[in-house]
Amino acid sequence: MSKGVIIRTFNRIFGLIAQFSPGCTSLRPFLHRLRGVKIKGSIFIGDQVYLENEYPECIEIDDQAQIGLRSIIMAHFRGKGKVIIEKKVWIGPNCVIATSPGRTLTIGEGSVIAASSVIVSDVPPGSFVAGAKSRVIAEVTVPMTISTSYEDFKKGLKFPEKNA
Repeated sequence: MSKGVIIRTFNRIFGLIAQFSPGCTSLRPFLHRLRGVKIKGSIFIGDQVYLENEYPECIEIDDQAQIGLRSIIMAHFRGKGKVIIEKKVWIGPNCVIATSPGRTLTIGEGSVIAASSVIVSDVPPGSFVAGAKSRVIAEVTVPMTISTSYEDFKKGLKFPEKNA
């Protein structure tokens, strides 16, 4: 189902206002709730935090969660996914949290995500996660262009053999 241009524009304008507004525990969460982000209880959203523009309803943030300065939370890439941030999670500054189509990424209760971490898979409850490993993991045979579907891109990945 395609969203109308008015809703899409509203999401972007209110998302932008929220990034630069004061009120990390009041106005920012309020504006994101208006956009459709599911926020339970009292949370903290730092300055310049980007929460999903196209599908804000695919983000859930539970009570006492904190999201640090300039973090990015994406719940879509060539299709909707879902991001769930459970209770008492702390996300440091400059983190990137992203999921893929049809997938739910969950950051478990009480977890801590260190500054500048990249999260693309579930984080178990009570875990401390740090870092972003940028290493070659596969050969790309189908480039990710505007017209490439995510499924075609995935099918075109060639992973090295483990005992090679």
